[in-house]
Amino acid sequence: MLSSWDDYPVHQIAETIRHVGTSDRNFYDRYYFNLHGSSDELFMVMGLGQYPNLGVQDAFACVRRGPHHRVVRASRELGDRMDTSVGPFRVEVLKPLEEIRIVLDETEHGIAADLRWRGAIPAFEEPRQYVRKHGRVLFDTMRFAQTGCWSGSLRVGDEHFDVTPDRWWGTRDRSWGIRPVGETEHPGIRQGEGQLTGMWNYSPMQFDDHAILYILNETNEGERLLEEAVRVWSDPAREAEWLGRPEFEHVLRSGTRVVEKSKIGFPEAPGGGFEVDVTPLTHAFIAVGTGYGMDQDWRHGMYQGPLVVQGLDLDHDEVGKIGQYGVVDHVARFEYEGRVGFGLHEQAFIGAFEKVGLKDAGGGA
Repeated sequence: MLSSWDDYPVHQIAETIRHVGTSDRNFYDRYYFNLHGSSDELFMVMGLGQYPNLGVQDAFACVRRGPHHRVVRASRELGDRMDTSVGPFRVEVLKPLEEIRIVLDETEHGIAADLRWRGAIPAFEEPRQYVRKHGRVLFDTMRFAQTGCWSGSLRVGDEHFDVTPDRWWGTRDRSWGIRPVGETEHPGIRQGEGQLTGMWNYSPMQFDDHAILYILNETNEGERLLEEAVRVWSDPAREAEWLGRPEFEHVLRSGTRVVEKSKIGFPEAPGGGFEVDVTPLTHAFIAVGTGYGMDQDWRHGMYQGPLVVQGLDLDHDEVGKIGQYGVVDHVARFEYEGRVGFGLHEQAFIGAFEKVGLKDAGGGA
């Protein structure tokens, strides 16, 4: 099956670009973006993914604004992989690794946008994530991350926002590889345990002239399956600084699995250790309605038909009753050594994680 990509010298295997180097159903290739006003007023998360072995391409936008949890989502059959559009969504790469345009055309579902992303730091390759359970590879992914600024326009409900780069910041990543997607498979020997367990914590922190990229996946037993701590300067001539083993302190809101405040430490940083105080400002339960696994009828890569476009307008507090058990994305303020920045503070506590007071899979702190 030839496509427009096949006219470019980008092949990696003896196949057309339509076919990837593995037949694993869970291969994916996707974009993630978030947008905030460096405040608690609004938080938007967007994504678009391709699933070549499932024949699906889908996209979503989720906005937390006051009591509203709004979602627009779309899915279609995958054709030419160079066509990064799904119904009202499209992603345009204007300058690779630097500048992207995101468009969500007007629909009846309450979110519309025409936004341009510009990276504030060079795109940074993060460590590979690899998890094998009972013989099967569940995660084998690569990702790059970038902090940056937005410009353009955004409509949420009846409100219009002029988005300017002085304060409308955000984070993006591009990831690809293998992770659970599509329709739920029978768990077999893996039943009773999550795909990813313990704590997932990811915080790309944006400051005026640099970013700190911190990742940690730790099991309840203290094993670290993935970790990263690096300072990346806006000036590409300056080399990134690895900050050593990261440490954390999280305080959860009583009775929940939602972070109320955090402290992220880098005791092995070059030139002396330091700690970052993290204050979440607002958050979105992105596991609900967007495809991240909490909904049985809409998951990333799930076949919905030739083209389907849907919208949701849900009560944020009601969504949180189930959403707190999946990935929660916070807009947060980050402070250290007189510097103030903003960015994403992403958390998930899957099953027990006793270091923060979660003694089982169902309870809160």
